[in-house]
Amino acid sequence: MKPAPTTSATESIPRDTLLQLLRRMLLIREFEGRVASLFAAGELPGFVHLYIGQEAIAAGVCATLNSADWITSTHRGHGHLLAKGGDPRRMMAELFGKVTGYCKGKGGSMHIADPSIGILGANGIVGAGIPIAVGAAMTARTKGTSQVAVAFFGDGASNEGTFAESLNLASMLNLPVLFVCENNGYAVGTPYSRISRTKAISDRAAGYGLPGVTVDGNDVLAVYAAASEAVARARNGEGPTLIEARTFRWRPHFEGEPDTYRTRDEVAEWRARDPILRLRKQLINGGLVSEAEADAIADSVRAVIDDAVEYARESPLPLPEEVLTDVYA
Repeated sequence: MKPAPTTSATESIPRDTLLQLLRRMLLIREFEGRVASLFAAGELPGFVHLYIGQEAIAAGVCATLNSADWITSTHRGHGHLLAKGGDPRRMMAELFGKVTGYCKGKGGSMHIADPSIGILGANGIVGAGIPIAVGAAMTARTKGTSQVAVAFFGDGASNEGTFAESLNLASMLNLPVLFVCENNGYAVGTPYSRISRTKAISDRAAGYGLPGVTVDGNDVLAVYAAASEAVARARNGEGPTLIEARTFRWRPHFEGEPDTYRTRDEVAEWRARDPILRLRKQLINGGLVSEAEADAIADSVRAVIDDAVEYARESPLPLPEEVLTDVYA
């Protein structure tokens, strides 16, 4: 395992990028908070797995990518999709089951995709997005482009066969792919320590001959720094990297689940390490933004989500005769 710094100086990152990081994290937090309220009120069908608390990882990694680069996501994918540039309106409409959603209201939370901006899809199967990212990276290699692929996955997925197979193939072929493990400590309700004797998931990279780094997943600047280095390596033809970002989800595994397997003290401890407040304080203390400017960014984000909810509520439902249209399996 290669240790990573727990923080990164704001002086080394352009102000516009720092503000983008703050705005993206706020957008994810506001979107997810609104989804939690809407689900509790019975306005959303199906299940939702919220990303609150992990915003720094999606924002930090995706800020190093461009629209031509690819990401693959998970069942907890709203944050990844928003960080990569997904449309909050179409995402919210999909969660409402409306025809204006990304999957015309038929896919729901775990199937949102937008290939036009490199979003290859959320995925309800644990670990299933990892080999898809490897396939995308192989496409870049075959076509000779400079594109990079990123696979987001959780600590539970690190024990799936797809993880081992994907790292091995990517290493052997020296593919431009980042494996980003969001280690929030729990595979549903099972602590990571109960299912693996490996202390750091990044240690596993050595077995496949590729770099592994563990980073504070609640420090967006540290995530950005680690991802920037890994993306540069990938674009320069130096192959894949495994990044383990240690974090914590504030909400239960899915909305409506009894949160009985974590202590209140543990949750409170992690909530005190809020990645958004952390960056906000760094920017204000560094003189890069004022309190009023930071508040204005938060207000503008709330307006975006207000608009997305209104758009979703007013959008039509799919027609009954379209039940089999665009359905392939």
